[in-house]
Formats: sequence, structure tokens, C-alpha cells
Amino acid sequence: MSMRDWSDRNVKEPEWLVKLEFALVGMFIAFSVGAAAISLFWPAEASAHPGGLAADGCHNDRKNGGRHCHRASGASKPRTPPASARGNVYYANCSEARAAGAAPVRRGDPGYASHLDRDNDGIGCE
Repeated sequence: MSMRDWSDRNVKEPEWLVKLEFALVGMFIAFSVGAAAISLFWPAEASAHPGGLAADGCHNDRKNGGRHCHRASGASKPRTPPASARGNVYYANCSEARAAGAAPVRRGDPGYASHLDRDNDGIGCE
């Protein structure tokens, strides 16, 4: 059989095979579009937790206690306590207050600061 014989043949694929191919491609496209749409509106569990960060890129960790950072802070610049705590006792986080034996810290007590009082009830590190 020569090449001319092969090129002259009129080969027709079965109609069911073409329909199956279109159905599979259509399902793949629909799945891809659906997954993309869901990913836009469904927050990923692996993403960072919600909440704002302080100027140094850190925040209080309510779940585990203490404080942790998400971005590097200025290592050369030491952290200074707020003006209300200067000259008094200052605790950067509840772990420090507990280690000093001062927890819970009540409003008006030395070392009390708003960042230690999560629910703003006047009692920090409870």
C-alpha cells in the first residue's frame, strides 16, 4: 500500500468517541473554573491568621500566649515601651508578666498596659 492509498482513505472516527472527548474536556474546564472561583472566595487555612500587626510587624498571640512576628523588625532599634509605662514597670507580653509574678495585672497597677488586656475589661494577662 502506497502513501497515496493511505491519504485517499476516508477514515471516520466513531461518533461516540468524539462525544466522549468533548464531554471530558468540558468537565475538565468546568472543574478548573469552579476551583478557581472557590479559591477566590474561600480563605485558605494555610494563610496567615487575621488581625493587624504593630509597627514592628509583631502582635500578641492569643492562642499560645506571648508575642510573635511575621516580618523582620529593625534589629538595631530596641523596642521602647509606651509613654504611659515609661518610668514604671513594663511587660512586653503576658509571659513576662507571669514570669515576674505580676499576672493578672489590673488597670492602675504598675505594669498594666492595654496590649496586655485582650478583652479591655481592666484585667490584663488573665
